Amino acid sequence: MSKIDLSVNIGGGLILDNPITTASGTFSPRESSEFYDLNELGAMITKGIANVPWEGNPTPRIAETYGGMINSVGLQNPGVDYFIEHELPFAKQFNTKVIANVAGRSIEDYCEVVEKLSETDVDALEVNISCPNVKKGGIGFGVQCDLAGSVVKEVRRVSKKPLIIKLSPNVTDITEIAKAVEAEGADAISLINTLLGMKIDVHRMRPVIANKMGGFSGPAIKPVAVRMVYQVRRAVNVPIIGLGGIMTGEDAAEFILAGADAISVGTAALVNPTAPVDIKRELVEYMERYGFKNLAELRGALNE
Repeated sequence: MSKIDLSVNIGGGLILDNPITTASGTFSPRESSEFYDLNELGAMITKGIANVPWEGNPTPRIAETYGGMINSVGLQNPGVDYFIEHELPFAKQFNTKVIANVAGRSIEDYCEVVEKLSETDVDALEVNISCPNVKKGGIGFGVQCDLAGSVVKEVRRVSKKPLIIKLSPNVTDITEIAKAVEAEGADAISLINTLLGMKIDVHRMRPVIANKMGGFSGPAIKPVAVRMVYQVRRAVNVPIIGLGGIMTGEDAAEFILAGADAISVGTAALVNPTAPVDIKRELVEYMERYGFKNLAELRGALNE
């Protein structure tokens, strides 16, 4: 039995037993529970939840590419009412925290979902500000400081739960966005969401996915994600959940050394369904090897 203390406070008083969470969009409690014990997770982060059902984008909408994958699923989901009635009760059977990911096409959409989820027993909310703002011609909420800040300000006003804001990497300066959401009341920040990518079939001479471009994830984006976590850690004081290409325990350690308090596992679980618990075990082995007794020691160990 390991004596390492893996517990971590990820903001708003929310304490996880360990730093391993699932990245939104790649995790289903019902399906994943067939492969491993969900009680092993620090938290499960749900797929994006909107105020009404979203159909998602046309197919094909997923493509494997070098070092990762591109997806343009379009945040397909059955809506917040369905989630509360059918999905949340199943997730709450487990002794792990449930963090609901929130999506929206307008600030009003976000607030409606946040208000409804605030009356449930979810443990926290992760607000995805990479969504396109339909009132601003489709520009992502997370690419401008004023738009990002305005979302956080309004959802903070109606939320009774800790707020984690998920940042888009498709920006000029990630630290300015991070500071803007911290100033408006974010309890924590998660980063990075997917990079914008594209794949072309050179034999058919056409884009591989119907939406032409999509979110690029997987191990190829890890250096970008580590760099952004490092920069944001030095710009804000709130906890950080790091994600982007984490495949092994050493990858998780790298993010924590860069300044992350917890990590999310996404694309890795599509390749290996037990990846989250495998990464947890490997992280413990790494910490034992180098004599770290807790995550704070690891986080402060970077030699610069």
